[in-house]
Parts: sequence; structure tokens; C-alpha cells
Amino acid sequence: MNVMLAFFGFALIIITMVLLMKGKVAPVVVLIAVPIAIGLVLTYLSSFMGGEIPVSEVFRTVTDYVKAGVGTTMNNAVLLMFSVLFFGVMGDVGVFDVIVDALLKRAGSSVIAITVATSIIAVIGHLDGATVTTVLITIPALYPIYKRMNMRPHTLLLLTAASMGVMNLVPWGGPTVRAATVLGMDANDLWMMLIPMQAVGLICSLGLGVIMGIQEKKRGAGFAAGNENILVMTAEDKAKADAKKQELLRPNNFIFNTTLLAALILGLVFDVGQSYVLFMIALALLLVVNYPSMKMQDSRIKEHASGAILISATMLAAGAFVGVLDGTGMLEAMTNGLLSFIPNFLGKYVHIIFGIVALPLGMVTGTDAYFYGVMPLVMGVGESFGVEGINTALAMLLGKNVSLMISPMVPATFLAIGLVDVELKDHIRFSFKWLFGVSLIMVFSGVLLGLIAV
Repeated sequence: MNVMLAFFGFALIIITMVLLMKGKVAPVVVLIAVPIAIGLVLTYLSSFMGGEIPVSEVFRTVTDYVKAGVGTTMNNAVLLMFSVLFFGVMGDVGVFDVIVDALLKRAGSSVIAITVATSIIAVIGHLDGATVTTVLITIPALYPIYKRMNMRPHTLLLLTAASMGVMNLVPWGGPTVRAATVLGMDANDLWMMLIPMQAVGLICSLGLGVIMGIQEKKRGAGFAAGNENILVMTAEDKAKADAKKQELLRPNNFIFNTTLLAALILGLVFDVGQSYVLFMIALALLLVVNYPSMKMQDSRIKEHASGAILISATMLAAGAFVGVLDGTGMLEAMTNGLLSFIPNFLGKYVHIIFGIVALPLGMVTGTDAYFYGVMPLVMGVGESFGVEGINTALAMLLGKNVSLMISPMVPATFLAIGLVDVELKDHIRFSFKWLFGVSLIMVFSGVLLGLIAV
């Protein structure tokens, strides 16, 4: 039975990743259809082979798996919907145009300064440990700058992902808390052990900012020769802009709008209330003050509704994927199958092996499934070879964190690519090697510093 579960589990992951990478089918379709189809086939076969689930209950059982998975993502789906609407309308009123001009004047014509600043902003934005908040703070503000400087949005996604992955090791971040729970220790104590490796990761993220800035500059990003002011929109440029956009701008409300934006961000950082409720309130205030008529309010919502619904639906679909993978037992069987192939002479390095593959493994498993399903099993095998659980946890935690915003299982990934209109497959192709490199440097820095015993 375990062999069959593992076989179907690997088939599910391979088929899903191939379809997502090829970009032939919408992610929401892949994440719903593939796991449900495989889940039904697997559960029917199990039933016919004498399993506990009767044939008449197979379909209901699989839908229960989906329900459980979707239930864990519902709050974030609502958050994504209202956050996309809010930032869409905030862009309509022209707040970002003013902020962008101010940032560009300070940054001047330095492409490298922009990319390094991107890493720094993402680091600061992730002090609260919330992935969605970091994306919403970093990308909407910087994306217009990247467009005007002819810089690839893929670079913005990469630098945000790298900084976020490193900063997410803070004790109030989800992964560290989960790993500490599995270890039975205080999250802050675990973080103290991680700080040196986190410092290495921060250096890597800033260094990556420099590298990507150099690459963008070689591609011709920046200002046109002989005109350093081309980056900042002139009054004449604005006059020539689309007439419809001009009608939507509300320069007289700039102080109110920026105050509302600042209050929302502070509310998210200090966790004064449920995130999606804060966005709902902010969106309502933004619409009422800037577009008093119902016709205009409906128009703005309809304008941004398609993107909001697509992102939210994809995230709910990812919940269905994880629910089926975990509920059927495929995840546990896959992990046991992988571990059975490890020869005895490599047993004492099992934590290093899984630290190396943590990023690709983390891409295809949900956070809870990874830390509560995969990690305990690997720790158990490692302990049978004399590897202390803390060493396994440290190695697996470092690699998994860096995969945060490249995984189709993470809501922030779809929010980020939706905000810059980049396809998932292109984001993964562009960012994977760089993020994998950062994760490997962090893992091996732990070994060299003696924090991860070998």
C-alpha cells in the first residue's frame, strides 16, 4: 500500500510541476484537477483492495480532503482579494506616481542603487514575518520604478524572494515556530542558533542585489544617454498620458491617501487586527473619499476584480492540492520511500542531504506538510544514524525558507507574480538557480561555523 501511495504521490507532483512549468494550463486548473483526479483513482484502488473507505464514500472522502486543505487558505484568499483591490485603486488615484518620482530623484540614475534598495526594503518589510505583507509593501512601490528604468520585473521578484526567505527565520515567522514545535523547544532559542546563518543570508541577498543591478545595467537598464531626467515623468509627459487615467487621479487627496496607506501598513506590521479586515476597511475609505459616486466605485472594483479573483482562486486551489496530498497519505509514503534509498554510509549525512534538497522539496509541499510531515520523518531516520534532531531541523529550515516565494504552494507567490504580470513558470526559471545558491550557502555556512554538526 505504501508503495502505491508513494507512486501516486510522485506522479501527482511531477505532473503538476510539468504542467505549471509548461504554462499550457492555468495554475488554478492544474492545482484542482490533477490532485482530485489522482486522489480519486488512488482512493478507489485502495477501496477495492480492502481499504477502510467503502467505494460509495470515495468521492465524499476526497472532497473532504479538498475541504480541509482549502479551509487552511480561506483567510489568506480573502486577504489577497481585498489587498489587490486596495492597491489597484491606490494606483488609480496617483499615490504611487508621486512616491515613484520622489524615489527616483533620490536614487538618481543608479540601477545598482535601485536593486540594492529593493533588497533592503524587502528585509525591512519582512520584519513582521508576514509574507503577504512584505509583497504588498515592496512590489507595488518599486514596480513602477522598474518599468520606467527598463528593468525586468523578474529581478524585482527575485530580490524580494531572496530577502524574504532569509528574514523569515525570525522567531515570529511561521517556519521557525513550526520547527521549534517539532523539536519541543522555544522558538526564540532556535532563532538564536540561526542568527549567524541568517546574517550570511542577508549578506547574500544584498550581494545578489549588486549582481542583479550589474546584469540589468548590462542589458541597458537606466536612463537614456544624455538625459538623466528621463526617469521622472515631466508635466508634459503627464499631460500626454491617457485621458482616462487623468480622470482617475486625485492629487488633492494625496495627504489623505498616503496617510491611509501608512496607517494600513503600520496596522499590518503591528498586527492590530485581522489583515483582511484592515484591507476591507481601507478599501472602503479609499473608495468613499476619492470616488463618492456609486458608479465610479463600481467601475474601480470591476477594473481590478479579474486580477483579485484569479489570485484568490489560485491560492484556494493550492489549498486543495495540499489537502489531497496530505489527506491520502501520499506525502508520508513519498518521504518514507525516499529515505529507504539512503545507504548506511550516508545515514550520518541525511540532514545535509535534505538540507541541500530542501529548496526544491519545499517548492512542492505546503509549509505545514513540510514541517509536520516531512521533517519529523527525516529527523527520526537521522537519529537512527546518530544525527541529533536539532541538526536536521536547522539544515531543513534554512533551505525551505528560501523557497518561500518561488513555491506554487505559497499564497505570496501568486500575489507577487500577479502584481507584476509575470507567469509562474518564468518566475521559477529566472529565480530558481539564484535562490538555490543562497540556500546552499546558508546551509554550508552552518556547517563551516560548526552550528550544524557533521
